Amino acid sequence: MSKGKLLAICVVWLAIVACGAIAWRLLVVPAQEQQAEAEHQETIATTSGESRYDHTINFALDGFSGYAILRSNEFRSTLADDRIRIQLNDDRADYAARLSGLQSGNTQMAAFTIDALIKASATLGDMPAVIVAIIDETRGADAMLAGKTVVPNVASLNRLETRFVLTPDSPSETLARVVMSEFALDQLPQDPFIRTNGPAETLAKFRESGSETANVFVLWEPFVSEMLSDKSMHVVVDSSSFRGYIVDVIVANREFLRQKPKTAEKVLAAYFKTAYAYRNKMTDLVLADAKQQKEKLSPERAAKLVGGIRWKNTQENFAHFGIHEGETLQHVEDMITNITNVLLRTKGISADPTGGQPNRLFFGQMLKDLKDSDFHPALSSEAIASEAITLPRLSDDEWTRIREVGELNVQSLAFARGTSSLSGSSHATLDDLVKTLNNWPQYYVKVIGDASRRGNVAANKQLAESRAQVAAEYLVQRGIDTNRVRSEAVDPTGATRVYFVLGEAPY
Repeated sequence: MSKGKLLAICVVWLAIVACGAIAWRLLVVPAQEQQAEAEHQETIATTSGESRYDHTINFALDGFSGYAILRSNEFRSTLADDRIRIQLNDDRADYAARLSGLQSGNTQMAAFTIDALIKASATLGDMPAVIVAIIDETRGADAMLAGKTVVPNVASLNRLETRFVLTPDSPSETLARVVMSEFALDQLPQDPFIRTNGPAETLAKFRESGSETANVFVLWEPFVSEMLSDKSMHVVVDSSSFRGYIVDVIVANREFLRQKPKTAEKVLAAYFKTAYAYRNKMTDLVLADAKQQKEKLSPERAAKLVGGIRWKNTQENFAHFGIHEGETLQHVEDMITNITNVLLRTKGISADPTGGQPNRLFFGQMLKDLKDSDFHPALSSEAIASEAITLPRLSDDEWTRIREVGELNVQSLAFARGTSSLSGSSHATLDDLVKTLNNWPQYYVKVIGDASRRGNVAANKQLAESRAQVAAEYLVQRGIDTNRVRSEAVDPTGATRVYFVLGEAPY
């Protein structure tokens, strides 16, 4: 046999052996490994105990004190009694990651502020999560602070030098955007934010600059109280001034709700039971929660923080979702609409992720099922805290000394030429203003008429006063308390208009 043929035979045999080896590695070995792994898993299964849990819920949140109920041992043990394991994931307020986890299904439930949910949904271009309950609403825990002399009120913010020093994608940013949206602040720079990595850094920037700066510092308790220890600082506006804008909610993955609605319902029931158990011990819970998270918090500042948060109980959730007979609170759909409008006006989002259908962002079936089952977290019933605020009647002298907060951002009213007759478009504008005033119940409102200086100035002023009076009467007819409203005219400045200024009673 020639050397060439012998070499060819060797090559063929080597190829056959190589193919056999490859086939063995790709087919036989994996099959053997798979069989061995299956036997191993069977051994583990047959020598393991029975789990006390039927379901595991991955729940995303951050370190906000309002979520202390969710981190409590009582919430965890209540769920365990229903054979549900809760696994909390603190993502340090990374809302984009939080919503992506819900979209993928790796996260079943989470805590959000409504504005953060809207913004994250707009960025993602999808709404994988839906609101199923309201946790709380801040009523003073978030505040905008500035030097008393440099920024005495909201109106003084209206200048190019103003900057809001705040944590982005936080209630601080929401508070700033609400003020930017609702007040006439057309002189602000295009991007008025100085962004920090948290309230501690915001506080540090204040200490660098002091109170004699045009910067406004927006942060939350207990950092608010710490900044106010400097007596030259004051609160320009805080979250107690309005309602329905800084709201924390529980959301759930839509597919999880579709497949396991009763499990989701049990999570809500456990939450409400725990919230009820701590209803009179929230300061103790917040202190314990801060200690668990290795955060320094004194009892005094814990009490201040708790005083600035209004946790929502079961009955209040029923009312907010429109399923409580005879009791009405601001509906969650109106909250979503108002917050979306704020974000759109201030360019926080470029488009409404709900497409003008805010009902797509909340789902009340679990709450309805709880109500229909006559669910109560305890034997005693829960009360619904009234949102009604009645401002005392002011004297004429007090109206002249009212402390003006700022002019509201309201479209110009249209009147028939030379008359005080409101047009149809003005009715719509005033109807929107009624909603705004209902969201800012702490303030009085001055309806002020201004007029042209051309022609008979006295007659022009009289017409301006008549127009302001007609606008004020319309507000009262639409439900605004007459004690809150006063109309007047200023000496004509040349601007023919009616405008609206919020104010506080003089000290």
